[in-house]
Amino acid sequence: MGTIVTFIFVFGLIVLVHEFGHFYFAKRGGILVREFAIGMGPKLFHHRKDGTTYTIRMLPIGGYVRMAGDGDDDIELAPGMPLSLVLDDNENVVKINPNKKVQLPNSIPVELISYDLEDELFILGYENGDESQEKRFAVSHDATIIEEDGIETQIAPRDVQFQSASLGRRMMTNFAGPMNNFILSFILFTIFAFMVGGIYEPDKSNLVGGVMEDSVAAKAGIKPGDRILEVNGKKTETFQALSEEIGPNAGKEVKLVVKSEKGKEKKLTVKPYKSDETKQGMIGIAPDSEFKELSFVGKFKYGMMKTFSDSLLIFKALGNLVTDFSLNKLGGPVMIFKASEAVSNSGLASIISFTAMLSVNLGIMNLVPIPGLDGGKLALNLFEGVRGKPLSQEKEVMITMVGIGILLLLMVAVTWNDIQRFFIQ
Repeated sequence: MGTIVTFIFVFGLIVLVHEFGHFYFAKRGGILVREFAIGMGPKLFHHRKDGTTYTIRMLPIGGYVRMAGDGDDDIELAPGMPLSLVLDDNENVVKINPNKKVQLPNSIPVELISYDLEDELFILGYENGDESQEKRFAVSHDATIIEEDGIETQIAPRDVQFQSASLGRRMMTNFAGPMNNFILSFILFTIFAFMVGGIYEPDKSNLVGGVMEDSVAAKAGIKPGDRILEVNGKKTETFQALSEEIGPNAGKEVKLVVKSEKGKEKKLTVKPYKSDETKQGMIGIAPDSEFKELSFVGKFKYGMMKTFSDSLLIFKALGNLVTDFSLNKLGGPVMIFKASEAVSNSGLASIISFTAMLSVNLGIMNLVPIPGLDGGKLALNLFEGVRGKPLSQEKEVMITMVGIGILLLLMVAVTWNDIQRFFIQ
């Protein structure tokens, strides 16, 4: 239960903050946000306010902001379709119901002939089944329509559609999700620093601070407090130098000169194993570290620098992924669930730090220029700026759908790989 609560909190928070970024700047840019959803799948709760329907959905594995004109908000109406219309005192349509499962009081039944809910804002049809006379109904700019799942959303006249906003506003709306994730990471890392009072700074020398149980180093007799002076005859005065010499030698014998805490030197031969994550040789040691108290300002500085350094690590990991692709280097909701299991019993500070790390990860990954991600949308915005005009909506939708298809296939592959790694093997 603790793992489930941690997972919902962690995943829900980073998605909520990400989507709120898109939502806020869309609203500021005059773009109609038809739905703000947390979760995926069937709706559990919905509430409509100021033109936006807020929903909570069953599966806590994502969320979305549905903006007018952004490609997935069209509601198909067809000639001959039965509708029920609610009119205001001025005989303007304020509610359109094509859903047979929903009954609206004081509504007028109409058989649809034609309509325009973007520019001219009208519905033409036969009222009460009387096919002898066509009737044209004016539609209010802020009229609502009831969708197939029963959710009431606002229609999308052209002036409030995503494409009608300026290029700058559209770019800011697309960038705002990742930006909010970086801000959240900074806030959470800062809160973490205040909670623990400081940080453990790794010792940069060749001093061994920790040895993993049953590791190559442990079996060779290396202990915390030892110093590794040489690797294959090369002096190693820092832990970085150690990593650089051991890393390329996975599966090969490596000769070490080790100095014990009592000053006695000994020569050892070890065979580093290959890390699944970094593909580098490792022997299972960690550097020594020292707890450093942080000042009031230092805690904020830590939040900023930690967000920045984690971003660089993710960029480096993405580069490594391009040159040496492996599904084991990626992780989806299943891996996040397993990681939540690991931190759920480690206290609130660990959960906050974990959430901050995931948030910056989500922010960077969403900036990758793949169609369907925020980075892909920004790439199209930049192309529009250079070209002087946007791609046609048909081409943009086609490119986006191809990107989404690739992402869905990758997500299925990553999820199945995670299930095999954590639950089958």
